[in-house]
Amino acid sequence: MTVVPEFSRPVRVDRIGADGLTQRIEATEAECAALAVRLDVPAVRRLAATFTLRRGESGRIAAEGRLAARLVRVCVVSLDEFETDMDETFSVLFVPEGALGEALDLEGDDEIPYAGGAIDLGDAAAEQMALTLDPYPRRPGAELPAEAGEAAESPFAVLRQVKGND
Repeated sequence: MTVVPEFSRPVRVDRIGADGLTQRIEATEAECAALAVRLDVPAVRRLAATFTLRRGESGRIAAEGRLAARLVRVCVVSLDEFETDMDETFSVLFVPEGALGEALDLEGDDEIPYAGGAIDLGDAAAEQMALTLDPYPRRPGAELPAEAGEAAESPFAVLRQVKGND
């Protein structure tokens, strides 16, 4: 069973010439709505990305990208929804299926497997957006209440008091 991503923009590898290929993609309104569900955010208003692709050895495709997005997030402090912009650059490496690196390289570019002579720029952009999302979004100006910063008395302190009274 083949899973079709919410935002798919396949590009045939044979279109990438010796000078590389620059490709701009943008999600439709329906794709943005599907991505919001995937990312568990109230809304994705816009997602666009530009990729510069270069052929490498053994079918590898190096991609430098920039994504721009507008999302609706929920503030972890106030629980209010707010809109936020994302503008990120990234690098990924498309690798033929079965040729992924054996060792995990935490410093290197993410490797994305591909098959059938095409890479999917839409899904790569969606993955990069997901990786860049702030796990604790905070609306600008949102502050914790003053009493939230005060530490409650430790249960161990209570035990020390009980033990000290013996």
